[in-house]
Amino acid sequence: MNTILWQRIEGGLVFAASMFALFSIWTLGSLPPWWLMLLVFFSPDLSFIGYLAGPKVGAALYNIVHLYAFGVIMVVIAISGIWVAPTLLVWGLLILGHAGFDRMFGYGLKEPSGFNETHLGPIGHK
Repeated sequence: MNTILWQRIEGGLVFAASMFALFSIWTLGSLPPWWLMLLVFFSPDLSFIGYLAGPKVGAALYNIVHLYAFGVIMVVIAISGIWVAPTLLVWGLLILGHAGFDRMFGYGLKEPSGFNETHLGPIGHK
């Protein structure tokens, strides 16, 4: 298999793992309302606003919030005792899940050459 397919599979696994973790938290009865979680799940896409400053700035801003590390850092802070915040844990899992969800469907990290160019190849019809 090629590396792009592996990265898409990895994205699906990251998405599934983060949703499983959220479901585990939900069974404890400590999740915010579903509509708020849906808003947080799609909030990384607000980083598209960076493209108003050009493709290089847009790609950099998009990539920062779509790195797996962005969600992982939030989760680690929430569970490490640095800043105990159940809401931060949920947000981190949602952000991490969003990054995996995007990669699963082929929306990779952006290249500075243009919005439709990603590390997984061009977006759109082949």
